Amino acid sequence: MKTVGEGAVTIPKTRKEYNDTDRKAIEKNLRAKKILVCGIGPDEYNHISACQSDKEIWKALQTAHEGTNQVKQSKIDILTTEYDLFKMKEDESIQDMHTHFTSIINELHSFGEVIPRNKLVRKILSVLLGSWQSKVNAITKAKDLQKLTIDELIGNIKNL
Repeated sequence: MKTVGEGAVTIPKTRKEYNDTDRKAIEKNLRAKKILVCGIGPDEYNHISACQSDKEIWKALQTAHEGTNQVKQSKIDILTTEYDLFKMKEDESIQDMHTHFTSIINELHSFGEVIPRNKLVRKILSVLLGSWQSKVNAITKAKDLQKLTIDELIGNIKNL
């Protein structure tokens, strides 16, 4: 773009007016567009095919997948509630409970909501059914819950 006249009107430059900086910027934009376009499927391509710049493509993909900020916050609120109300079901195995719990945590993480590891470990210990209480007590007494990972916890529960 270039500025014309005293009115500070900007118009696109012609190819003859490009300098090295312009050429490098165009090259970077084309490279970024290529990476974004090659990484999506045909359905997503229809959403971004009219976009001119890499920034436009990125914004369109973000909106398509994450929604607007309002939608994103609503999803975070729903997932937080799901996390808060999470309980192990009567007919659920430890592995199934772990898978369900991990999917909630991963979704929250994808929206930028990170829960400290020790809180996650304590949450799992608190949601286990009463039949697991003896194992919960043994793990609580024997392990440092500040350092215990979720995978180590699940392994300990399965093997006790």
